[in-house]
Amino acid sequence: MKLKNQMNRYREDHILRGTLVGKAVFHVCGLLLLSCVLFFFSCSYSFNNTSIPPEVKTVKVGQFPNKARYVNPQLSPQITERLKIKINNQTRLTNVTSDDAHYDISGWIADYSVTTSGVSNQQASINRLTVTVHIILRDRLHEADPANDKSFEADVSRNFDFSANLSLNQAEAQLGDVIVRNMVDEIFNRVFSQW
Repeated sequence: MKLKNQMNRYREDHILRGTLVGKAVFHVCGLLLLSCVLFFFSCSYSFNNTSIPPEVKTVKVGQFPNKARYVNPQLSPQITERLKIKINNQTRLTNVTSDDAHYDISGWIADYSVTTSGVSNQQASINRLTVTVHIILRDRLHEADPANDKSFEADVSRNFDFSANLSLNQAEAQLGDVIVRNMVDEIFNRVFSQW
């Protein structure tokens, strides 16, 4: 009986210690997870850091007409609309349609071309679609102040590889959303980021 009581106390003592150790491990793991999440969000925030002077309040995004040799009729309106949405969601700027906006973003699709990127057994195996957008940013608020004027013109370009077994129409169907998203990210980063 005495031995049985000692064994029960021994079990209860180890269960209690195990519970305490389990709780401690749980709390340590929770703190580590929280630290990792905070670190991830702090890195993500600095990557998406935008630099907009506080006095800039409005932006006008013009249509990006297609001036490339090959015209994808869906690309121009999709880039324009997605850029407006991204600016609205990721900046404090207000989209306007008037010509007195503080920032005026415009441009055109300058290149939309396909080249062979990979060859296998003396045949094309990978094709590359190159998309280039010419961007114009007019900083109307600071036009008279060259030291603070952020106006510029630049090209942003991305390559999109696809199997040579696909036609361009098939590749566009597969890559369409990726092309628009990547080109909008390139334009946004060039206009609003400091890198």
